[in-house]
Amino acid sequence: MTGIIVLCRYNSSRLPGKILKKIKGKEILTYIIERLSILEPRYPIVVCTSVEKTDDPIVAHCVRNNIKFYRGDLNNVALRFMNCAKENGFVNAVRINGDNIFLDANLIEDMIAITESKGMLFVSNVKGRTFPRGMSVEIVNIDFYNKEYPKFEDSDLEHVMTYFYRMNEENIEFVYNTGANGGDINLAIDTKQDLKNANRIIEAMEKDHTQYGYSEIIKLFDNITHDA
Repeated sequence: MTGIIVLCRYNSSRLPGKILKKIKGKEILTYIIERLSILEPRYPIVVCTSVEKTDDPIVAHCVRNNIKFYRGDLNNVALRFMNCAKENGFVNAVRINGDNIFLDANLIEDMIAITESKGMLFVSNVKGRTFPRGMSVEIVNIDFYNKEYPKFEDSDLEHVMTYFYRMNEENIEFVYNTGANGGDINLAIDTKQDLKNANRIIEAMEKDHTQYGYSEIIKLFDNITHDA
């Protein structure tokens, strides 16, 4: 089974509490779950946060909204991710960042299909970036991850997947955007300005946010930055 793990914590350094900050009355985490929801129940979703008290608000939000969650080590995110996948019985796990409000479910589904049909151990759209930051997708085989984990360096424990970009492994595939190159665009929410941009993009939407794919969101971003 392939599952989706949303990694998040409440006390981000540059924008504390960002995962539960609201845009048009709805939390960022809610937008992420709604955008992923078309992939359920085929690909279960788990919010993966830490055991620290500072992350209690995330857990409370999950409980209120019937969202499955897992709690693990705050600083060793790589171990938290792996244990979450194991506890939920995932053969492959999709890593999603909690600041990725504009991820594309169809892109994720296509990348899962590549992973499963080709038996890939690691699939990513991050290397040689052609998709915006904020639309990053990384999928890893958990047995492979578990085998390689003891070789992780200290920086890999925080950044989770960086180790795999240093590997020479034939069962690794990178996905590139064949349309408009959005690699120089930032849609991730890390600062107050990022939050303001996300708010303007969502305000500009004329249909439900879940109906916008990456190419339409890139156009909306271009429009708001052009108008600024």
